[in-house]
Amino acid sequence: MSLDAPHAAALAESLAKANLAPGAAAGLIPEGFRATTRLDVSFGGKDAALGTFFRAGECKVAPAVSFLAEAEADAASHTYTFILTDPDAPTPDDPKFAFWRHWVVSGLRPQSADGGAAASSSAELTAYLGPGPKDDSKPHRYLFLLYREPEGGLLHLSKDDVGGEEFVQRRSFKPAEFAERHGLRLVGVNWMLCAGDGWKEEEE
Repeated sequence: MSLDAPHAAALAESLAKANLAPGAAAGLIPEGFRATTRLDVSFGGKDAALGTFFRAGECKVAPAVSFLAEAEADAASHTYTFILTDPDAPTPDDPKFAFWRHWVVSGLRPQSADGGAAASSSAELTAYLGPGPKDDSKPHRYLFLLYREPEGGLLHLSKDDVGGEEFVQRRSFKPAEFAERHGLRLVGVNWMLCAGDGWKEEEE
């Protein structure tokens, strides 16, 4: 899962092709961004790999998240924050509630070099709420963002500091402002597509 040149190129190409960066997520993913670790996400054993298509029913349970230590970071001292957000809420044609906050977890640690799980003192700052595009909406793009936390982590934050967990409190979240306010540095990105269970692709 260490970041290699082909994966870095594939990431940049897929973000551009999906009109995310540059595009809807340009404010989150800086121009010229280069990930320093590969972010792996899977739902029930199905990998979300740079645009994999899911149905909402496949995403009811929080995904597994893993990543290796960055080459430039001290694995023993750094912790990470993971954010799952939707830039297409409520629909890609009218994203007035972007960025919808689906999940925020802090205190994550990288996977050990031998593939074993590293010790973690992670804490949910926003409880997981699975993607739920309406059946009459086009598929939504969902962004997985991994940030390196500053020394000391985010242990001082509460759920209210992120914005609350009520349904309407999750909309119009600003991940870039949250990251800047708390000294977070973006180090890994992944994304997927998700549609409602009853969505049908229009025939041309």
